[in-house]
Amino acid sequence: MDDSAVNLPTASGLYIPQNYDKHFKGLVSVRTALGSSLNIPAVRTLVSVTPELFFQRLQQLGFGLRESGDYYGYSLALGSADVSLLALTNAYRTLANQGQFSAARSSDKDPTKPAQTKVMDASAAFIVSDILSDRAARAITFGLENALSTRIWSAVKTGTSKDMRDNWCVGYSDRYTVGVWVGNASGAPMWDVSGVTGAAPIWQEVMQYLHQH
Repeated sequence: MDDSAVNLPTASGLYIPQNYDKHFKGLVSVRTALGSSLNIPAVRTLVSVTPELFFQRLQQLGFGLRESGDYYGYSLALGSADVSLLALTNAYRTLANQGQFSAARSSDKDPTKPAQTKVMDASAAFIVSDILSDRAARAITFGLENALSTRIWSAVKTGTSKDMRDNWCVGYSDRYTVGVWVGNASGAPMWDVSGVTGAAPIWQEVMQYLHQH
């Protein structure tokens, strides 16, 4: 994949995505691009599949977005649509369940078991999970030692909003899917707090606790 500067014309002007560190990595593998959270390859991928097709996939994952894919445009690849932490975490749970989506429940004591829907091939879910569990794949951006590494097998991804307003960390093991959001209730930006320094340490602690026994 091509991680180099790109200018995309839109109805409101040029869209010029940037990587988190404002640097370009050149030609990279899909594994490196996803594992190291490179923004530009993600946007280039959305250009090739179209925002509307990606929007349809997000709807299948339960996001319930109110606008169309064309409304959000290419920035949809980087999270321009507002979603709840529950919806986002449940979408990652679909990856953990080999591409099978089911609605979230507030309690496992609920007698009604939600129906499962196949959203993606199990092989595709496996590949994404394998990439998100690869420490080496995220090393370019995060290094080998960081809060995303756990003692058990886990696949995990972080995100940081524009201007560091808030951040999140979502990941799963073979038993649990955990999502963490960090930010100010007022919406005010934080100071130098990203997903890997804000939400990720909490996520790691929760995952370790869940797997203690």
